[in-house]
Amino acid sequence: MVINPTYLAQRTRSSINWSDAKRRVIHSYRDWVRSAPEIQQMYELNLPVSTLRTKIRQEFERHRYVNQLRTIDMLLFNSHQEFQETLNYWKQLTHILKYFRAEEDPKARLPSNFIEGFLEGRN
Repeated sequence: MVINPTYLAQRTRSSINWSDAKRRVIHSYRDWVRSAPEIQQMYELNLPVSTLRTKIRQEFERHRYVNQLRTIDMLLFNSHQEFQETLNYWKQLTHILKYFRAEEDPKARLPSNFIEGFLEGRN
């Protein structure tokens, strides 16, 4: 596989108005969802594509109620940066699996209070 660093390169730009920002967010979301099977194959994930798509949806939903145009532009920039790094295979498997830590390892969850953590041997 040949890696072309400019394969997914885009110029950084600001959204003109809310409809432009909405269009750009939907375009970014669709790019991620369409590439889920390719990501699964590239990183040899033992997760179904539906789980990847669900996690993508959760990450976008986390920022659903952002109401500042500049913040949306920054989030879009970060999203595209992650997308480019993922599809150009610049990430390692651990970088991808950090999003699925709770699903992969039940012990990776944090204790609900101090006493539980203390009794489990965590500081």
